[in-house]
Amino acid sequence: MPFVLLLSIALQVACAIHVVRSGRPLYWIWLILIGSYLAVLVYVLVAVIPDLRHDPRGRKAASRAMQVIDPQRRRRELQRQLELSNTVENRRRLAEECLQQGDYANAQELYQGLLTGLYVTEPDFMLGLAQAQAGAGNHAAARGTLEALIKANPSYKSSDGHLLYANCLEALGETEAALDEYRVLADSYPGEEGRFRYACLLGKSQRHAEARDVLQSQLKRAQLMPGYYRRKEQAWLKAARLELSRLGDS
Repeated sequence: MPFVLLLSIALQVACAIHVVRSGRPLYWIWLILIGSYLAVLVYVLVAVIPDLRHDPRGRKAASRAMQVIDPQRRRRELQRQLELSNTVENRRRLAEECLQQGDYANAQELYQGLLTGLYVTEPDFMLGLAQAQAGAGNHAAARGTLEALIKANPSYKSSDGHLLYANCLEALGETEAALDEYRVLADSYPGEEGRFRYACLLGKSQRHAEARDVLQSQLKRAQLMPGYYRRKEQAWLKAARLELSRLGDS
C-alpha cells in the first residue's frame, strides 16, 4: 500500500478519534473519510488547534515543542518585557531563564542587580546567585553566598540550596563536611539526587560497602513508591543502578 495512502488513513483515524472524544457531531467523521487530506486539514484548523489552545496539556505540549524549535523565544520575550518595564519581577524572570539556559554570566549579573535596596538579602535571589556562581564553576563564591544567605535569613529552608551547599563542599575538596551534608540530604531531599550523590561520594572515599548499602536501599525504596515518582526520578535511579554495578562486590 502506498505511503501516501497509509498516511492519509492514519490521519483520518486520528481525527475521527478526536471527533468522538471531543463530543463533536459525528458527521465530521464522514467528511474526514470522504475529503482525505483536505478534510483533515480543515478539521485540524477548525477543531484540533482551538482545542489545544484551551487544553492545559495541549498548551504545555505546544510550549515544549516551541522550546525545542526556538529555545531562545521565551528569553527574547522576557527581554522585551524588561525593556518595556524594568521591574523587579521582570528582572527576576529573566534571571531565572538565563540560569535555566546555562547562561551563568548573565544570570549572575541579573541576580547581583536584584540584590540591592530592599532586596539586598532576599533569600531566593541569593540562592539564584549561588546557583549561577556554581554553574560557572566558582564554587567558593557560591559557598560564600549560601553562608551569607543563611546568616541573613536563619529561618529560610531550601532543599535545593542545601544540596547546592553540599555540592560546593565536595567540589572544594571538603569531603567529610560534604558527606555530613549529604547524609542529611539522603533522608530529607525530595527526590533521589541526594541519596545518589551521598553514595557516590562514599564510593569516591573508598567506603564501598557503605556506598552499596545506600544504593541498594535507594533502589528498594524506589520500588515501593508510586509509578509517577519512579518515572520522575528515572534518571537518578538509572544512575544509581549503574553506580551499584560499577562498585560490584569489591
